[in-house]
Amino acid sequence: MSKNDLKIRLKIELPDGVRLGYGKIDLLRAVNREQSISAAARSMGMSYRRAWLLLEELNSSFTAPVVETRMGGSGRGGASLTKMGAKIIALYENAEAKADAALGDVLGKIEAELATSATGEKDRPKDGA
Repeated sequence: MSKNDLKIRLKIELPDGVRLGYGKIDLLRAVNREQSISAAARSMGMSYRRAWLLLEELNSSFTAPVVETRMGGSGRGGASLTKMGAKIIALYENAEAKADAALGDVLGKIEAELATSATGEKDRPKDGA
């Protein structure tokens, strides 16, 4: 295992108890990729209702919506990421990269204390016991 295998997962506390973390960012990416809330939810193994509620929470947290929906039948409906949604993803990714860079040495120290080696085998205690 290398420190590249260790990950820092950010959760940013927004007003009113809303959290912005990797799960919601992944949902935004999925909506962008799938152009549909239901398809995005399916791709993440979550219910449509759960995805809808999470996106509504994000939409009401920022000065502009992060996702817009289109009503309609026969393939005319769907959802798309807005400019605000793309901006929030970019800002989150930037924060994640800065955290990784700032804490890389700490991850290395944590890695050194892990009980499992890169092969997945249990390491022997260092005192020879």
